[in-house]
Amino acid sequence: MFGFPVAARDINARVESAAMQTQHRRLAPSTVLLLVVPPLLWAGNAVVGRLVRELVSPLTLNFVRWVVAFALLLPLATPVLRRGSPVWAHWKRYAVLGLLGIGLYNAFQYLALQTSTPINVTLVGSSLPLWMLAVGTLFFGARVSTREIFGALLSMAGVLLVLSRGEWRQLLGLRLVPGDLYMILGTIAWAFYSWLLARTNEPRALRQDWAAFLMAQLVFGLAWSGALAAGEWTMTPAHIDLGWPLAAAMLFIGIGPAVVAYRCWGTGVQRAGPQAASIFLNLTPLFAAVLSAAFLREPPHWYHGAAFLLIVAGIAVSSRR
Repeated sequence: MFGFPVAARDINARVESAAMQTQHRRLAPSTVLLLVVPPLLWAGNAVVGRLVRELVSPLTLNFVRWVVAFALLLPLATPVLRRGSPVWAHWKRYAVLGLLGIGLYNAFQYLALQTSTPINVTLVGSSLPLWMLAVGTLFFGARVSTREIFGALLSMAGVLLVLSRGEWRQLLGLRLVPGDLYMILGTIAWAFYSWLLARTNEPRALRQDWAAFLMAQLVFGLAWSGALAAGEWTMTPAHIDLGWPLAAAMLFIGIGPAVVAYRCWGTGVQRAGPQAASIFLNLTPLFAAVLSAAFLREPPHWYHGAAFLLIVAGIAVSSRR
């Protein structure tokens, strides 16, 4: 679908063996911490994206965000850009990772925040476990347990509760707002990104150097996000209102949600596996609800709380040994 063949049986066997070896430590405190930090920072990213929606166009915001991240990583990962870097032997892989994780996912999220609230956007994004199971089964030959399916369905029930605004009968005539649709597309892109992230075939030294590993994706992701921003300025009335509020927002999303969160997520996925790691992203709505109430004066409704309980139940069921 993206230029990569479906993994051969020997690759699947190695991946499943590695997953069995890491399962005993996927709930270790250090791994849990690594997987909790990204939801907190990405919830902040959603709130900030909502705050500055009048100051900058969404695709331009995504591009500038990664320009800031590139500048921060450059002193730490300069060798990646040299001609003899091992990155270029795997450029197709990094081009796809950059497209899915840096170009498309974040662009869809900022587009979603134009017409939807951070709470709704993050709750719709909580359908990730379901998409992870579907993508893993259909494209990567993953084996899915009954427990994982049940946990994903609980999480999805929480998402449907949000989409129906607490009235289940509305699901029969459900009409998604553009923000909901954008976030669903972004979540599917992130599912592919996470599975490809776990299927590592680059040199071990590159995987262990987090700055180089992220820069390898960012080199191509910056090109993708730049192309999307250029299209935005060509085909839409794009705008950017420079000033200290926007500058502060850019620094936050360029440092925290971009560099720090991606660092933690990449390590967490490699330790726990993409399926287990994806469940922790369902903590994002909780953080988004707290931050939205504090900074946007958008308090959660009862169905947000009920949806979060379903999401937590999905986490507990799927992560149980």
